Amino acid sequence: MLDLSNARVTPLARLEAAARAEVTIAAAPAAARFILRGTDCASAAGTAFGVVLPAVPCGAAESGERAALWLGPDEWLLLAPAAEAVALQEALHNSLAGFPHALVDVSHRQVALIVEGAGAATVLNSGTPLDLSMESFPAGMVARTIFDKAEIVLWRCGASRFHIEVWRSFSPYVLALLEIARDDAVACARRVER
Repeated sequence: MLDLSNARVTPLARLEAAARAEVTIAAAPAAARFILRGTDCASAAGTAFGVVLPAVPCGAAESGERAALWLGPDEWLLLAPAAEAVALQEALHNSLAGFPHALVDVSHRQVALIVEGAGAATVLNSGTPLDLSMESFPAGMVARTIFDKAEIVLWRCGASRFHIEVWRSFSPYVLALLEIARDDAVACARRVER
């Protein structure tokens, strides 16, 4: 039997689906998250973590599934697969024993959202005041900023891929605003098409 399901899809529905496909918003997998503070411990921590901690302001460094995000002159957010949390905390604790530092597990405090697609920067600019053009916010850049009224850490992982770290209690709020912004982009695309 001939499948006519596509025949019932209107041009407007196709346009809306295409616009939605341009920006996807998804929860990132569970992760181990640590905030590391310290001035002379970056080298030791990087060795234990398996990623050289970025010294360049607003930078990120990655190795495999681990990432270190620069949050301040003496502060980093360390991200790794959730299954590695206990072993990683022990390794960091042992390597930092001789250094003044603070290492705090924030795995349960925050979650991550991934916003990806050609219109990702536009959707994010609906709630954040940063200039997210590639010239001003290139791939690999990290910033602690706000999305509407929620504090976030925004990391541009690629030309059209962003990683948002947000406190768990604010995640439904941020997710809802992102979806509204994406839907507004769909509505604008419809108006342009007409």
